[in-house]
Amino acid sequence: MYNFLKERREKLVKRKDGRQPDELRKFSIEIDFLKYPLGSVLVQMGDTKVICTAMVEEKVPQFLRNTNMGWITAEYSLLPGSTYPRTMRDIDKGRIEGRSQEIQRIIGRTLRTCVDLKGIPGMTVWIDTDVIQADGGTRTAAINGGFVALYLALSRMFKRGKIPYFPIRYFIGAVSVGIVSDEILLDLNFSEDFEAQVDMNIVMNEQKKIIEIQGTGEKREFSVEELFKLVKFAWKGINEIINYEKELLKNTISGY
Repeated sequence: MYNFLKERREKLVKRKDGRQPDELRKFSIEIDFLKYPLGSVLVQMGDTKVICTAMVEEKVPQFLRNTNMGWITAEYSLLPGSTYPRTMRDIDKGRIEGRSQEIQRIIGRTLRTCVDLKGIPGMTVWIDTDVIQADGGTRTAAINGGFVALYLALSRMFKRGKIPYFPIRYFIGAVSVGIVSDEILLDLNFSEDFEAQVDMNIVMNEQKKIIEIQGTGEKREFSVEELFKLVKFAWKGINEIINYEKELLKNTISGY
């Protein structure tokens, strides 16, 4: 019996890439990846790679005119070579795919929570996220990269006197979690996500407060106790991501 349980446990915790269940994939962000945007990064989470840019437009949507507030919005796209087989461009379909719409709304919504929109009056910051290689967790990578691109753009605007103060309220991070073969795992790659019984994406801020949870029982229901453990795993990963972001950005604004 002991050997059986030991073998079962080893089978559950052993992931194909050698990670522990609560371990992030290799994570990195290269800043100023492109020449023209105020903020740009290449973010990598495992084999997922996303280019994120932040560019500013001096106007706001109709519903914000004459409010002395700004706006942050996002676009998300899988480039054709990011997947196998080839992903068709939205322009070739004649419409934006429903999944892309959902993801770009999540990106925009989560990034707006971390910014005082009164600090960017009359301006819209466009966050463009283009997936150049997809291996699971593209939306969470886009949120992490989008935050850093946004931070860079707003810090430069502040330094140049374009906005009255630096409006970032707190750091945020995002990660996927799930249940695969009845085992809770952090930061799922594509094969794990494909096999997941439960799939979840979580966004939190540095104060350990939840901004967004998207979760579903793909192949089975899950308990409240499992939900709490999923959130615990997510915070472990998000805390590591936020600490990485802080170290990366610590010299961009005095006091950060």
